[in-house]
Amino acid sequence: MRIAFFVNSIESEGPQFATALMAMAALNRGHEVVYLCPGDFSLRDDDSLAVHAAVLPHAKYKKPETFHAALQDKALERKTFDVSEIDALMLRNDPSLDLTSRPWAVHAGVLFGRMAAERGVVVLNDPEGLAKAQNKLYFQSFPEIVRPTTLITRNPDELRSFVEQHPKGVVVKPLQGSGGKNVFKISSSKETNLNQIFEAISVEGYLIAQAYLPAATEGDVRFFMMNGKPLVHNGVHAALRRVPAKGDLRSNIHAKGTAEAVKINDDILALAEVMRPKLIEDGMFLVGLDIVGDKILEVNVFSPGGLWNIKELSGVDFSDTIIQAVEQKVTMQKAASKPICNRILAAI
Repeated sequence: MRIAFFVNSIESEGPQFATALMAMAALNRGHEVVYLCPGDFSLRDDDSLAVHAAVLPHAKYKKPETFHAALQDKALERKTFDVSEIDALMLRNDPSLDLTSRPWAVHAGVLFGRMAAERGVVVLNDPEGLAKAQNKLYFQSFPEIVRPTTLITRNPDELRSFVEQHPKGVVVKPLQGSGGKNVFKISSSKETNLNQIFEAISVEGYLIAQAYLPAATEGDVRFFMMNGKPLVHNGVHAALRRVPAKGDLRSNIHAKGTAEAVKINDDILALAEVMRPKLIEDGMFLVGLDIVGDKILEVNVFSPGGLWNIKELSGVDFSDTIIQAVEQKVTMQKAASKPICNRILAAI
């Protein structure tokens, strides 16, 4: 099986990224692995879709650092394939990272992923579903019971009024963003720097304000779902608690948050169950839910990370379980008498 991983750029990939772990697992299971970036597609005059891919050498890797060195090798072989020669395409880019510097690249994965799916490639997550999820507005389509009270606006008076309605404070961030960038807590509408915060965030477009959840001081829980169900291996859930650094609102690991083991209780599983129908409807194969208390703050559908930290904490390598699921989907697609709708196949 040939699996393609679509990323923002090979240079920006890290050895402990979830994408790298999945690519390693695929190689170790005997598959061919190639990497694609936003500029690597060509739609030709005969309507064929070509991909210009970086091809990883056939090898088995024990350490992510060894795999990363192979991926970053300047002499890495590049080949051109017809997209039909790709069995599965994993869309693992973060569109928000290209929003300012390379706006042409923001939608490349979704656009060409859709074309690949039309040509019989198993594309995960489903590009039609990802098209709906280009920013945090997507989260508003999930049941209200799981969401904190939210305002989306570019109007400073609306924001001030919203803050006044929530005496415990409000968390404000860009509607289209990731990684904890430009995330602020506003405790009062009378804060002297409220206008500056609004201006800093609104430069990137709309902002999203959510009622502050006091449980956030304990961090959040990154909880993985696969095929609309909790990702579990041998009774262990793919989850971790992310604890913010002292004096910091953000719990993101690369923002100096720390990873801790977490016990999954019935309340978390109940939240996941509420999310399940919508995730299946949109063909979301692999997602990461960010949970605080009895609410979900975000649904990460493009490139949710944390698998390395979970492996370190639990001793379970979930990337192998994920690749096994991809194998099953490819087998089902090839065995079908006629092509299975990608959106349906993605979440089976």
